[in-house]
Amino acid sequence: MAGESLLSVLTSAVGPPLSIAAAGYLLGRWKDVDIEPLSTVTIYLLMPALIFHSIATMPIAVGTVGSLVATMVVFTGAVAGLAAVVGTLVGESGIVLRAGTMAAAIPNAGNFGIPVATFAFGDVGRTTAVLFVLVQNVLMYTVGVYALSSGGDGTHVAALKRVLALPLTWAVGAAGGVLALDVVPPEGGSVMGTVSMVGDASIPVFLVILGLQLADMRPASALRRTLPMVGVKVLVAPVVALAAVLAVGVTDSTAARAFVMLAAGPAGVTPLVLAIEFGEDTGDLSAAEYVGTVVFLSIVGSLPVVTGLIVLLRTGVLV
Repeated sequence: MAGESLLSVLTSAVGPPLSIAAAGYLLGRWKDVDIEPLSTVTIYLLMPALIFHSIATMPIAVGTVGSLVATMVVFTGAVAGLAAVVGTLVGESGIVLRAGTMAAAIPNAGNFGIPVATFAFGDVGRTTAVLFVLVQNVLMYTVGVYALSSGGDGTHVAALKRVLALPLTWAVGAAGGVLALDVVPPEGGSVMGTVSMVGDASIPVFLVILGLQLADMRPASALRRTLPMVGVKVLVAPVVALAAVLAVGVTDSTAARAFVMLAAGPAGVTPLVLAIEFGEDTGDLSAAEYVGTVVFLSIVGSLPVVTGLIVLLRTGVLV
């Protein structure tokens, strides 16, 4: 794709999902829309179908899947470590520091990453994004929940039960089972056609939910206080992702490029949800307010970074 311009990337890869999110934002500003039912339908029906179909028909080799999962773990740990150091140096501590660290280390690979990766890198991009979401869910609902809670008796057990109860987890097991038994329904048949239709519906719904969340979000007053953590998310995370891809050795170049792009996305919304649920208000700024500001600013800051990265990645300048 030599000679690809920022304008063409905006038109072909970033523009379409962004326009859907903008429609969700406008809807949220116009009407009082309850996001919870949409999120429930997405998490318990649409997303499991997308995961099952993407894994059962994944266009990347099993070895590449293993290397991608390893890269995601390395990337998340490295960015979390850097964010914790930066946050400590600027004076953050306690639950705010832990929540901010999670926000910097967890990109929005779901309702932002899956659509953009699909538009930019096709089926391989979508599968890479789905794997990213799976690894993140495991980390967030185990390590993340433990870090944001008191760490008392039963915390790790409750987190594990929550992971095992998610339909997303069962979708992974089901897809792995049909692959292992070599009984994947034919791609053009009614079964996989129906699953594909349901799963594909998750992409525009993801984006509408993102827009609705933005319409509800009001950045906290401490914009300057969160800038160091936003800098880690927007500027440092893509560099760490590129280093992780090269260090682990992801052989599928398209999957590697999609991974770097996903890592450059804005902070995920799930850390905000966990901060609201498990974080306690301490001092003059709650963990939820801190993370909400990081999410908002990283959305604004990541759009030009992601667009530029797609140009560099699709033209082969990087990876």
